[in-house]
Amino acid sequence: MKISRRASSVAGSATLEVLKAASAMRAQGIDVVDLGPGEPDFPTPEFIKEGAIGAIRANFTKYTDASGVIELRFAIAEHYKRAWNAPYEASQVLVTAGGKQALHTACLALFEEGDDVLIPSPYWVSFPEMVKLAGANPVFVKTTAEEGFKLTAAAVEAAATPATRGVIVNTPNNPTGAVIEPAEIEKIVRLAAARGWTVLFDECYDRFVFEGRHLSAAALAREFPETILVAGTLSKTYAMTGWRIGFAVGPKALIDTMARIVSHATSNVCSITQKAGLLALTHTDKSEEAIHEMLVEYGHRREFLIPALNGLPGVTCATPGGAFYAFPDVSWHYGSKGLTDSYSFAKYLLESVAVAVTPGAAFGEDRCIRISFATSVERLQEGIARMRKALT
Repeated sequence: MKISRRASSVAGSATLEVLKAASAMRAQGIDVVDLGPGEPDFPTPEFIKEGAIGAIRANFTKYTDASGVIELRFAIAEHYKRAWNAPYEASQVLVTAGGKQALHTACLALFEEGDDVLIPSPYWVSFPEMVKLAGANPVFVKTTAEEGFKLTAAAVEAAATPATRGVIVNTPNNPTGAVIEPAEIEKIVRLAAARGWTVLFDECYDRFVFEGRHLSAAALAREFPETILVAGTLSKTYAMTGWRIGFAVGPKALIDTMARIVSHATSNVCSITQKAGLLALTHTDKSEEAIHEMLVEYGHRREFLIPALNGLPGVTCATPGGAFYAFPDVSWHYGSKGLTDSYSFAKYLLESVAVAVTPGAAFGEDRCIRISFATSVERLQEGIARMRKALT
């Protein structure tokens, strides 16, 4: 059997590898402090679950339009109109199996062999692989801890090539938690419009912002309707990761093309999930209460974790402005205890003190590791205590 060159070039997901390794240790009865998962530890709100149960009882269990039921697409468009005065209509919305499918499908629709796509680094692990699966080339735009890992339009312009056709922007950022300044988002969009690029905005963590101000690119869609595609998800906002529901909003021609791809790839998102998602978006009072509770708790965890990480020997960590990740620099320890990079560091923590973290190299920054604080303060305290033991 011969595997295609395109498929062979794609790396596995480091975040899923950490999950597998931690699960294997737990199966052996080992108490693992798992700081790897990129998903909320909160349950899906009850009213959303009840809506799904109601959909099952009403026999809403058949195929739907591959783009999603019209009521849900309308609700997503209305959300962006209310929040950002965006011009989107239901016909400009595609419901997808998570934000990941929205971004992957956009890459397939937009990019091809010979194209360059700019990706700020550190980046979410799947961005380069999505670009490579489309046959295009990922070109990385470096951001630094000294500048809070915040992307600037100047950095984007400096990294551009004659073959650049698009940019992927993620704010708040996974893995760093950086929130890009609104003025820089507007500058990036203006730059892209002038160059004829498309900007894919991953806004999966848009409701989890602690510092700074999140600006959705949707707010600029009236002025730049052909430049912007926004990918979002209900996974993080409503603690619905396993339900697999996200969406894309953008130019109708692009959304129509993406819909054709989805129709051949997966057909519709689970009908029951779509009904649950509709409740999440339309019962705003209940939804906002649930989101606020999660954000407050994430804030408490961040207040403990960042000073605690900076108190560990040889560890420095910038304060994340959003999402639920810390991205500490642990490279001071390379050269001791057999540690040479972020992979060996993560392996050492897992094997020596049963703490699971994700190697920063998977995100394009080998000096760091990613720590998720989507777990209780008590488990974070235990994790820090174990890390101190391992690093002292």
